[in-house]
Amino acid sequence: MKYFKKLLTSAALLAMSSLTVQADEFRLGLITPPPHIWTKAAEAFGAELAEASDGAHSLSVFPARQLGNEAEMLQQLQTGALDMAFMTVAEVSNRAPELGAFYAPYLANDIGHAGRILRSDSAKSMLEPLPGQVGVVGLGYGMAGLRQIVSRGDVSSAADLAGKKLRITPFAPILDFYNAVGAAPTPMPLPSVYDALANGQVDAIDMDAELIWVLKYYDHADTIVQSDHMMFPMVGLVSAKVWAGMSEDDRAMISDLMTKHVDSTIDSYVAKEAGWLEQIAGTGKTYTKVDASFFGNAIDEWNAIWSQKTSSLDALRATAADTE
Repeated sequence: MKYFKKLLTSAALLAMSSLTVQADEFRLGLITPPPHIWTKAAEAFGAELAEASDGAHSLSVFPARQLGNEAEMLQQLQTGALDMAFMTVAEVSNRAPELGAFYAPYLANDIGHAGRILRSDSAKSMLEPLPGQVGVVGLGYGMAGLRQIVSRGDVSSAADLAGKKLRITPFAPILDFYNAVGAAPTPMPLPSVYDALANGQVDAIDMDAELIWVLKYYDHADTIVQSDHMMFPMVGLVSAKVWAGMSEDDRAMISDLMTKHVDSTIDSYVAKEAGWLEQIAGTGKTYTKVDASFFGNAIDEWNAIWSQKTSSLDALRATAADTE
């Protein structure tokens, strides 16, 4: 309740004018394809919103970058041109660097532990500055699976990634990590990844198990490294301008329902991650499971860089220790 009150105050301060007309239809954007867990959660949120409001509100979901990439959608949220989004914390961290702490290598021991970290009070408190910093209201976290490595060539140590073009999500924490590894991190949008791996435009990719399996990225790979080296959070966002124009009842309803459905993705990944990894291991590709020692000094280098960029790292590590 304390956090909710802070959201109301912060969003109100950002309002350009006093809005008196409540939009009946909201638009929500995502980069994930229609079958993805995040997209399904967004659709379930929309269905429950319509039911809870007795049809007064509806939600149109636009998956697969129909409204632009995440940077473009974030700009739309800031102006109020887009109402809502389920967005990677990665993109938001480009505007709010404190959130980069979530990507500390091996912050989470496993997928279940990642979920407990995201559900912690310390994680939730990191959303409080977003209205003022970014122009969005963060209502809760979801996630994708832990990060793995898929390579066209043999990978028996991190040294085998040296100089290799490795596809990443374009944000600073993972760029710094793979620079420390010695790879050539190559930002690339999700729809381009399959063909890029097939034609050798990239040598390897950083990806979660769901998409490695569902989108068949293993087709053009020789090696899958189950490294589980980073968590990959998602956040449910509402435009602060749109939020400021809502009634208190609508804010409460949308907050409850969006938080519920974003959070549901955590349970989905906890339940399904092991099955996806088992299926990937059965594809006949070289499959290796490694731990933090695989990356040598790269983790220490990342920690040295990010201890200077965010003050949240120690608090989040303490939370991780408390939730083991």
